[in-house]
Amino acid sequence: MNTRKALCKDAISLRLQSREKAAIIEEMLDLLVQAGEIQDRKSALKCLLDREKKMSTGMHNGLAIPHGKTDTVDSLVAAVGIIPEGVDFDSMDEEPSRIFIMTVSPANRAGPHIQFLAEISRLLNRRDIREQLLEAENESQVYSLLTES
Repeated sequence: MNTRKALCKDAISLRLQSREKAAIIEEMLDLLVQAGEIQDRKSALKCLLDREKKMSTGMHNGLAIPHGKTDTVDSLVAAVGIIPEGVDFDSMDEEPSRIFIMTVSPANRAGPHIQFLAEISRLLNRRDIREQLLEAENESQVYSLLTES
């Protein structure tokens, strides 16, 4: 999966304002809505929150990957958010989450979703990439790190 195809340049925030899980998910979804990637906000929000209720998408190493599947998108779309100081996102390692990668993908296609999650996980397993994301001065740097590394 080519992260460049999925990641929307206009759906990157270096400083998310929200500090609670549901609000973070809504704020990131709004990035995708404002970028024109999501037409049906209500359905997308429902799929994201339903998925989060099943099991937290807070991972290890300060990473959270909220994701959901819905029939309201034709292809996988992704947004990135950063909260440098970190927040509680019920992560597996019980550490604060700082880097958020949100995906919304078609309900009927598992392949791109799984490939994207595997690629992002592989990339963000690298400490240097995580540190560079947290130190990024603009959205273009974030986009380049995630699409060219």
